[in-house]
Amino acid sequence: MSSGPAHAAAPGGPAGAPGQGDPYFPLSGNGGYRVGHYALDLGYDPATRHLTGDAVITARATQGLGRFDLDLSGLTVSRVRVDGRVAHWSRHGQELVVTPARRLRAGAAFRVEVAYGGVPRYVTDPDGSADGWIATDDGAFVAGEPQGAMSWFPSDNNPRDKASYAFRVTVPAGYTAVCNGVLLGQRTAGGSTTFRWRQDQPMASYLATATVGKFDVTRSTTRAGVPVYNAVDPREAAAAAPALARIPDVLEWESGLFGPYPFSAAGAIVDDAHDVGYALETQSRPLYDRAPDIGTVVHETAHQWFGDSVSLTSWQDIWLNEGFATYAEWLWQEQHGGPTAQAAFDRFYAQPATSGLWAFPTADPGDGAHIFASPVYTRGAMALQELRTAVGDRDFFTILKSWAREHRYGHGTTAQFVALSERVSGRRLGPLFRTWLDTAGKPAAP
Repeated sequence: MSSGPAHAAAPGGPAGAPGQGDPYFPLSGNGGYRVGHYALDLGYDPATRHLTGDAVITARATQGLGRFDLDLSGLTVSRVRVDGRVAHWSRHGQELVVTPARRLRAGAAFRVEVAYGGVPRYVTDPDGSADGWIATDDGAFVAGEPQGAMSWFPSDNNPRDKASYAFRVTVPAGYTAVCNGVLLGQRTAGGSTTFRWRQDQPMASYLATATVGKFDVTRSTTRAGVPVYNAVDPREAAAAAPALARIPDVLEWESGLFGPYPFSAAGAIVDDAHDVGYALETQSRPLYDRAPDIGTVVHETAHQWFGDSVSLTSWQDIWLNEGFATYAEWLWQEQHGGPTAQAAFDRFYAQPATSGLWAFPTADPGDGAHIFASPVYTRGAMALQELRTAVGDRDFFTILKSWAREHRYGHGTTAQFVALSERVSGRRLGPLFRTWLDTAGKPAAP
């Protein structure tokens, strides 16, 4: 444990909780406040892998606070200020515990400044995968699901607390730093280039990125006026080109199915980072560890509605992200000359009862080690196909659009989705959802 300056005496009073009580990640996020905006000023040197950071966090207390936590894993904190005054701080695992010089009143807006630096270390998740700031041979692959945001900036690291973001990232000249949202500008001077990005729509911390590398950059605009910014590692450029060329078509097609595209920018980051082993729906600009195929682009783009704009409330409900994005792949195939969604359902249903597909309930993977397993993705998509069969296409696609519209920039739960489905269709759907979401084992033949 390390601590900040002892002369900043604690004012006393209640403390915010060190976590938000998620059943799978109980220390994810913090209690006692909500963040409105993050301003992150970063510098990264790929040669030394050293990161420097100044984070300015604008928040509002939801209770009286004599002390509160931020999530920050590793890195060395050099200074913390609250409302311009030096604050006492200490480190306890992933918690940066901050004691302001003056107690914060319930409802008061406040500003936290944290100066920090070091060599970031990614977080190893319960399933053994890495997330967070992952160094590459020419920069860093920055993907935060579910816990990794805390490896590179202090935050309220829980999807329930969404905020706007401003990024200022300085890297050696010749490198590119790609973040979420709209590129406001870039400037090269003294051998360094600074990139400024802004994400105005609310974003969960795990969806933030500041990926660095030597990229080929292309810019375009969709017919709807959405700027598209693609950054591609030259080693992946040829293989990635066919799928990336379809991004405007995918955006238009998904907007027709799910409602208006929810963000001010779009695009992709394609790195040469095969050891990472996954892609991520980083908000407004999905991140790929290699050249994606069209199905993967459809999947990650669908997440902009389901997962990014409409965020989960608990990681237990991750099927609301992954089942929906998987089903979007099935719909793309169905409407672009491939097998129907029902044919995809039938193919997976043919798996034996001993298959891992039936190992646990879709809407309760059981723990953080299983949130990316096939019952969440494939059986989640199968649940949606069963819903479509039960209520018919008109009501089904109304449900999808209504979900995206009614929870836009907010959150949703499985119970809310079930209630919406029953309201739109006028049907009692409890047995269907209990079978496909809440029960382990292979369901009886539909």
